[in-house]
Amino acid sequence: MKNFDINEDPHRRYNPLINEWVLVSPHRSKRPWQGQNETVTSDALPEYDPTCYLCPGNVRANGMVNPDYESSFVFENDFAALKQEEIAFEENKNQTFFRAKPERGISRVVCFSPKHNLTLPEMPAEAIENIIHTWQKEYIDLGNVDYINHVQIFENKGSVMGCSNPHPHGQIWAQSSLPTEVEKTQSNLKAYFDKHNKTLLEDYVKEELNLNERIVIENDHFVALVPFWAIWPYETMVVSKRNVNKITDFTEMEVTDFAVILKQLTTKYDNLFETTFPYSSGIHQSPTDGELHPEWHFHMHFYPPLLRSATVKKFMVGYEMMGESQRDITPEKSAEILKNQSNVHYKILT
Repeated sequence: MKNFDINEDPHRRYNPLINEWVLVSPHRSKRPWQGQNETVTSDALPEYDPTCYLCPGNVRANGMVNPDYESSFVFENDFAALKQEEIAFEENKNQTFFRAKPERGISRVVCFSPKHNLTLPEMPAEAIENIIHTWQKEYIDLGNVDYINHVQIFENKGSVMGCSNPHPHGQIWAQSSLPTEVEKTQSNLKAYFDKHNKTLLEDYVKEELNLNERIVIENDHFVALVPFWAIWPYETMVVSKRNVNKITDFTEMEVTDFAVILKQLTTKYDNLFETTFPYSSGIHQSPTDGELHPEWHFHMHFYPPLLRSATVKKFMVGYEMMGESQRDITPEKSAEILKNQSNVHYKILT
């Protein structure tokens, strides 16, 4: 019987954040690829697009005119997934199979820059700091609404992630319930905190820094790493070193370091395949239900779909849909590949 080799042998890894497992099959990364390839869009975008509904001064679908904003700009989503109106409802507690209840909330769009042709890695760190300050303000404003118990800040980048407009922007969905992934995370964070009187991610980051096997970037206040339990090929997580519950707890130095690590990480992504790297990213932090949540530790997830090149992406199909999540390239290998990418954007180097 051979000895187990985590870099070669199929195995499962446990995700303590959501109490789920992922199957890792490192030997499969050597197989030849005969699957789908896609055309890379390399058209240079203009700094201003008169047809873009997010550019300054342009008219949106609802007839509203954007101001001539010079930094970040926030507005209520014209096609909001959530509505603010209160709805009368009485739950049928005897219902087993057809349970439903109204969900109340607010959806907003955050334009990162007035320049249509920029993305986070191409912005100066100072501009990203401004975005972080905007996120802080929105977290406070939305969290202070009496029926809002969770504020989800996220970005979908790239058409492959369902983003219909290339203008640099993200979204915020604030709602009365905890979303499913957040609820699972909170349950596990609380169980760990109740047992150890420390946050799960505080202890996890210390272990990762000691091992130094999956660290991509580190600065004084944050760490960007490939989680041990990562599902997507180049999935990463940015975690605060200090036990910070929410983005509004940052010091100014932490705001600066967070901006720097976001710029560096997204630059490494772009440099990996020399393309505008698609991803979905989102911040996980304390709920806004008015309760104390010492179990929460600020972190941000990046879920990029690309696998082998700018034209080959990972699909969640077959076994992933019927069994559990699965990956081929090990988290250690993807961390090494990302870490070795330059912090200078490839467009500047070429």
